Amino acid sequence: MQRFLQWLITISFLLCSGHAIAEETLGISKTQPATGASVKIDGGYMVPYQFKIPGTDATVEMVPIPGGTFKLGSPASDKGHTTAEAPQVTIVVEPFWMAKHETTWGQYDPFLELYDMFKQFEAKKIRNVNDDNRIDAITAPTPMYDPRISKEYGEDPRLPAVTMTPYAAQQYTKWISGITSNQYRLPSEAEWEYAARAGAKTAYHFGNDETKLGDYAWFFGNADETPHFVGLKKPNPFGLYDMHGNVWEIVLDQYSEAGHQRLKGKKTAAVNAIAWPTKSDPWMVKGGGWDDNAKLCRAASKMGTNDDDWKAGDANLPLSPWWFTDYPSLCVGFRMIRPLQALPKEKMTPYWDAKVEGIVLDVEARIEEGRGVLGLVDQELPAAIKKIKEERARRKR
Repeated sequence: MQRFLQWLITISFLLCSGHAIAEETLGISKTQPATGASVKIDGGYMVPYQFKIPGTDATVEMVPIPGGTFKLGSPASDKGHTTAEAPQVTIVVEPFWMAKHETTWGQYDPFLELYDMFKQFEAKKIRNVNDDNRIDAITAPTPMYDPRISKEYGEDPRLPAVTMTPYAAQQYTKWISGITSNQYRLPSEAEWEYAARAGAKTAYHFGNDETKLGDYAWFFGNADETPHFVGLKKPNPFGLYDMHGNVWEIVLDQYSEAGHQRLKGKKTAAVNAIAWPTKSDPWMVKGGGWDDNAKLCRAASKMGTNDDDWKAGDANLPLSPWWFTDYPSLCVGFRMIRPLQALPKEKMTPYWDAKVEGIVLDVEARIEEGRGVLGLVDQELPAAIKKIKEERARRKR
């Protein structure tokens, strides 16, 4: 009893004197590791980490990216330079973690299962979405119209997931954030390019000699017209794989032929440099893919999505907010980042949810027709899904 009272006194002293009891933070070490990557921050070091997606067998590896200042875009002398990459502008980037690999089918497939689970919750009238908790809700992608389209090149869990829309990728990062209580999102163009360059000022992180690209990337010159398992080539100096080639990667920004004119002559923080989309396309993808030439795999390279062409095979009306159906979306995927400084939940809306009128209307129409579904994403979700699956298994016995 005396020992317990002493413990209470100690805790009270610490709280009253303003001393917080530090909790372990995923990806942060109080001391610098003897080996491996680390990024010095106030109070410790950002370090690599991996986590298992709750309720699944899939794991995600994250790599620390140091903050810094760089030139976004490419000079006119770059082989393959376009006006959309100009002018070069100065961007200040805060530290963040980035997924070591592009998101794979092994990591994306559990997200696709949510559609059926959310429908089950609706039927059971549990985990209802209302005005008070809607901020924690997502829409799960509808089942693939034809799985042979998205998985034309296979469904091995080590292959990069492809053909999701930017909106679906945003909702995926919100799902991961909700069930882990860590804040994940898509990178901005500036954050992505900064990570791809890894300190280099050249066309590729290894220099300007495109004959060396095959050591780091799957592209038209070596991919044999198919995507490849993630992580088979050499990483860049930050420890990131496939930043050049394999699949294009979705970022937060609207694509524009005007490039960075709005930032010309300024020194801009990366989060303030985001060209927030005002229409559903063209959305920006970065880094080139397995069916592209070397010039399109440069760090500054970018492309815009096109709903009319990329959804040409979609027989639904309205067209799916979650899926593309046509080439080149078979060459398009994404990867996540986790900023060092988390934002209040209400400020994450543009990072996670559709803010473009056309997408919002399409999603709402699907939900009203019963062809879409909303569900809550929180730390209780994996257990709720497990319970549904166990009930199904018992009924089959």
